[in-house]
Amino acid sequence: MQRIKLAIVGLGKISHDQHLPAIRGNEHFELVAAASLGGEHCGVPGFTTLEAMLSAVPDIDAVSICTPPQARYAVARQALDRGRHVLLEKPPAATLGEAQVLVDEAVRQHATLFASWHSRAAPAVPFAEEWLRGRVLHRVVVTWKEDVRVWHPGQIWIRKAGGMGVFDPGINALSILTRILPQPLLLQEATLEYPSNWESPVAASLILGDANGTEVRMELDFRQTGVQSWDIDVQTDAGRLLLSAGGTLMQVNGTAVAVGPAREYAAVYEQFATLVRAHHIDADLAPLRLVADAFLGGRRITVEPFD
Repeated sequence: MQRIKLAIVGLGKISHDQHLPAIRGNEHFELVAAASLGGEHCGVPGFTTLEAMLSAVPDIDAVSICTPPQARYAVARQALDRGRHVLLEKPPAATLGEAQVLVDEAVRQHATLFASWHSRAAPAVPFAEEWLRGRVLHRVVVTWKEDVRVWHPGQIWIRKAGGMGVFDPGINALSILTRILPQPLLLQEATLEYPSNWESPVAASLILGDANGTEVRMELDFRQTGVQSWDIDVQTDAGRLLLSAGGTLMQVNGTAVAVGPAREYAAVYEQFATLVRAHHIDADLAPLRLVADAFLGGRRITVEPFD
């Protein structure tokens, strides 16, 4: 088997915590180069720009892009224009328009583009999708609250315009919802809380609905301390389904369901390898579209500064 020569762009926390271990544990990939503003190398040749990297290592087949979302489009577009396959960390771009242009360019180049919603690869998600199939949904409550100081230490980009603020983790919940719920969701109302020293929201409350009248209420907050909450609670005609720990655990009517180990990013790279070998595109933009709708249609309120 010929291995796919892969490069990574952006060597921040998510790359070191998740991407690099998953790449090195996947027999389909050979990590051959890295590009980051600081020129870090992570054991392979390091460069400060994608252009320099592709010029110096011309046999790169695919690029995994892990930059902040504000920079993601420009890097991905350049990689696609050079005929490389592309994996995008979530969200796939800072705007819905950028993401759609990347999809169109991948089609034109006959290249793989993978918008890797890693939370969809959480072990309980396919079990939840299967259990909900054919059920009548009554109500869904999403509680997605975490401490930004723990999960994004020193990462100023997340509070800037285009960084998405609390929707950076919140879009993970939306990626799960748009996978497991049988009907598309539409925004009904939203309230976004902006600290006076932020350009993006630190918290948000959303009400979504589907064509059957199912109400989905979401509470997102970046200021959580203590226990972190990543829960999706679904009330149905057959009882209650609870996904917790970001889709890692599942209960049905209070009884735990065995779902297997957590291996989100390993599964992401397994899927990427399959897509690359087939030159296929997997770029569902539904989660990003709901975030865009929240920014467009939501009520904005200013709250006290947050550091």
